[in-house]
Amino acid sequence: MRITVLHSADALEPPVDPVLDQLDTALRANGHTCQRLAVANAVQPLIDSLTREPPDLVFNLAESFRGKSALESNVAALLNLLDLRYTGSSPAGLILAGDKTLTKKVLAFHGIQSAKFATMYRGQVDWTGDINFPLLVKPPQEDASLGITQKSVVNNVKELLDVMGGTQEEYQSPVLVEEFIDGREFYVGVLGNSKAEALPIIELDFSRFPEGLPKIASWEAKWGDSGDEKGAEFEGTESRFPSDLSDDLTKKIQQVAIESFQALRLRDYARIDLRVTSAEEVYVIEANPNCYLEEKSEFARAAQKSGLEYPALIARIVDLASARYSR
Repeated sequence: MRITVLHSADALEPPVDPVLDQLDTALRANGHTCQRLAVANAVQPLIDSLTREPPDLVFNLAESFRGKSALESNVAALLNLLDLRYTGSSPAGLILAGDKTLTKKVLAFHGIQSAKFATMYRGQVDWTGDINFPLLVKPPQEDASLGITQKSVVNNVKELLDVMGGTQEEYQSPVLVEEFIDGREFYVGVLGNSKAEALPIIELDFSRFPEGLPKIASWEAKWGDSGDEKGAEFEGTESRFPSDLSDDLTKKIQQVAIESFQALRLRDYARIDLRVTSAEEVYVIEANPNCYLEEKSEFARAAQKSGLEYPALIARIVDLASARYSR
């Protein structure tokens, strides 16, 4: 099969991303031929490249267009218009999961719990529930914890207004304000379509997190500070497989992940992020369609624990996408 790996990149300086080499190796090991194609800042060159010699399948890793995460769904929509087959979620799923406010509304309709919230923009209130401090303020259409720092957790109205103003100014978008859920944080990969299955649970362990700071997966905690030093938040977190969850709680967490995957109309693979309180209440934080597939990522590690080594995982995603188009 001829596969084009579609990925986001700056037009002048494509990123050095290990997942591209890893994916290339896995696809070739599975007998496919593949090429890379960057989604940059112009539509016509992309269309020309995709239609000149249409691939049998597009492996869609594109997470943005012109540097904007909110336009991720438009890339999938373009693939639809070009009548190309591709891996991962449709434009509808990417829109529902890509806007955290929409995610919450859809999950609430399906009886799936997430933190109580409000959305605001330039003084206008789009929606507000009965929410209580402490609150977490974040841009609703950014991923990878972009825009989330320790200052995002606010404890009073003054802090709330300050952070809201700064977030709106920086991202030129509404802000999502939600109750801060104090609990353990878990990541659950989901693989499949009509028979979606949850992968083993991974926990983001905060046991070595700096004392006195709210335990959140901020940008610094996920990616480290700028420069050579990763910083205390990054060094204080670790993704690991928990060993102290009861069978009942494990099944409950995995079931919520599968139900969220289905409610948001996701396809092939995704990662659902959740928080669980001391009372074992499960809250969905967000859904990540077409999640990061680097070999050491939470999703790939969970797949490996379930018995799918990296080449087999990539083959499974290709098979899931191909099966959707064979009906």
